[in-house]
Amino acid sequence: MDIQQRTFHLHMISDATGETLATIARAVGVQYAEVRPIEHLHPLVRSRRELDRVLKEVEAAPGIVLYTLFNRTLAEALEQSCKQLKVPCVAPLKHVLQIFDSYLGMASTPTVGGQHQLDADYFRRIEALNFSMMHDDGHLPESLDDADIILLGISRTSKTPTSIYLANRGFKTANVPLVPGITLPPELERKTKAFVVALVASPERIAQVRQNRVIEQAHGHLEEYVDRDAIAAEIAQTRQLCARHGWPIIDVTRRSIEETAAGIIRLYHDREAPALEA
Repeated sequence: MDIQQRTFHLHMISDATGETLATIARAVGVQYAEVRPIEHLHPLVRSRRELDRVLKEVEAAPGIVLYTLFNRTLAEALEQSCKQLKVPCVAPLKHVLQIFDSYLGMASTPTVGGQHQLDADYFRRIEALNFSMMHDDGHLPESLDDADIILLGISRTSKTPTSIYLANRGFKTANVPLVPGITLPPELERKTKAFVVALVASPERIAQVRQNRVIEQAHGHLEEYVDRDAIAAEIAQTRQLCARHGWPIIDVTRRSIEETAAGIIRLYHDREAPALEA
């Protein structure tokens, strides 16, 4: 490890996409604020030839090796090579699988990339993604009732990326901007089957994001758009609207997209729970 630069090499070797390893690495990496991993993602490693190519890169830039290889021969070859190179080699899912085997009383069935199968759940997510893209930024209001979730919010409250993330989780999500002087779509004024939630943030945060947006687009005449008092008034109107309709609000000021989506999903399931119990 290079102490001076506070970086280290992190090799993620997978016989599938490597998304699982990348997620694990991020979750662990944030616990070490003073160091930064130089990530090397090696997906679709399914033959000895591909593994040998990867091992050359590990030898050239030694560091921690994380892997998910369900081919036992390849996994053993990787572990042996890492031992010779004197680099740590860890299979994050190995211990979890052992717990499952012990509890269920059966061995797992190795399935490469099983979480990416083209099953009904996969096509449900694709359908949700298509829906969310078509209903971005208030488009197609006449079919809002077909949504699972509707996000409301003033400009720069992360409605679109949150919609896309929720769609990837299988929720058909539409987002509707709240613009001063423009009324809500009639579909929202009446009772809808969709779960409606509003996103807000602090005036300072929204002003900062909007200012960056204005600079990027070279619009120097939008003073009210970035004015904190005007933004505070927009947020107040959002809260009044939600209080009138009984819609929940999530403050995204210090939340990542993932955290915001998790909060929305929890609220969504809380709303659905009484109906399921009945």
